[in-house]
Amino acid sequence: MCDTLVSLTDDGVLFAKNSDRDPNEAQLLRWYPATSTTSTRLRCTWSEIDQVPRTYAVLLSQPWWMWGAEIGANEHGVVIGNEAVFTRGTGRERSDSALLGMDLLRLGLERGATAEEAVGVIVELLEQHGQGGSCSHEHPRFTYDNSFIVADPDGAIVLETAGRRWATEPVSGRGRSISNGLTIPAFARAHADPVRGRVAQCAARRSRTQASAERAADVGAMLAALRDHGGPAPRWSRINGALSAPCAHAAGTLTTTQSTASWVADLRAQPRHWVTATSAPCTSIAKPLRVEEPVGVDPEPMPTNRYDASYRWWRHERLHRLALRDVSAALARFGVERDQVEKEWLHNPPSSAEAFATADGLEEVWLKDLVEADVTDTRPGWLRRRWRAIDRAAGMPEMAR
Repeated sequence: MCDTLVSLTDDGVLFAKNSDRDPNEAQLLRWYPATSTTSTRLRCTWSEIDQVPRTYAVLLSQPWWMWGAEIGANEHGVVIGNEAVFTRGTGRERSDSALLGMDLLRLGLERGATAEEAVGVIVELLEQHGQGGSCSHEHPRFTYDNSFIVADPDGAIVLETAGRRWATEPVSGRGRSISNGLTIPAFARAHADPVRGRVAQCAARRSRTQASAERAADVGAMLAALRDHGGPAPRWSRINGALSAPCAHAAGTLTTTQSTASWVADLRAQPRHWVTATSAPCTSIAKPLRVEEPVGVDPEPMPTNRYDASYRWWRHERLHRLALRDVSAALARFGVERDQVEKEWLHNPPSSAEAFATADGLEEVWLKDLVEADVTDTRPGWLRRRWRAIDRAAGMPEMAR
């Protein structure tokens, strides 16, 4: 599950997305340079398609096991976020060349110099290949269709799909958001699966992100929208965890999803991206980054769904999972400092290298403080048991249990 929003301010375009995925699915920050190639074929996650002679440089937030990405930007200021959507035809595509929605996102960025061009790339590939294949490493039978917000410094477009069918809507007014349900009225009436949409709590989350998109005027407001729990702390459900607000936390029985990466794009003037490169925006610091200066990207090779301290995403999980014992109590200990650091950075952005190093150091301090404080686990018993199983599967250090 996910939430993506765009705000059309008087000064320009702001974009934000939480990527909600399986809680042990590390999501890495990756940069791929522009290329010129004579290769005629391209291997994506599950399929092979025709390659193009030239591609643009891209910065991606990429689940460890897939070729595509959940969020990304290219060298021309185009940024895209995708959403899982559930339609009456979801999962029926059996083409050997079918593409994941995340593959379509990356292809749109690599081949489109404007939002309109990127939408055209996605639509053409969708019609040619369809969308399909497993969308989860943990749950191989899980599949879905996709919707997208595609933005550039001049505006934004909503693209929604159902199999090989699609509809677009230019963003007008003050702001727009999408979640895990179709939102273009006629297209939704024709293709939406309302039952799965209710399980995903997409209407509840979209009501909050739409309001945020309409009033946000700066990056700080977009970050606040991504950290929204719908109240002072997550509200837990046996069915879908804490999925009723944008800052999602696992772990329900039908839907186990966690906000595993967050991204705000400031497309005003010179585009700058604010990325967590870690799970849970509420326990993370957003760091500044530019596509042309890819500092902070993760090392090769990709990690897996097992704890590995070589990677920032997994190191942060120690803090995140300890904070889950009592989110309100944990944020009371370090939330003010997080906000103050970000406020200073938004006013006077440091270099990316400095920001990543500072954030890493602060998180270690906050982790040590939480360990020493021995915060009481206030979660219900069923939720503690679910997280113990998730931690065991990942091989998490004992302090995070």
